[in-house]
Amino acid sequence: MQEIIFVVRESPEGGFEAQALGHSIFTEADTLEELRRQVQDAVQRHFPEENRPKVICLHLVREEVLPA
Repeated sequence: MQEIIFVVRESPEGGFEAQALGHSIFTEADTLEELRRQVQDAVQRHFPEENRPKVICLHLVREEVLPA
């Protein structure tokens, strides 16, 4: 596996949540900097070293509601 993609959203309670696409990996943190470390740690714990992705992609999703 070359890469793993995480969808990152702002949490309703504050902070950020990251969910891996195609894998059962989920983590959360108060800041984006902390979330990056949490995601790296989660990937290292989830995959054995020989199967670990080479790249982690974070796809930040921001939802906005605008008046019409």
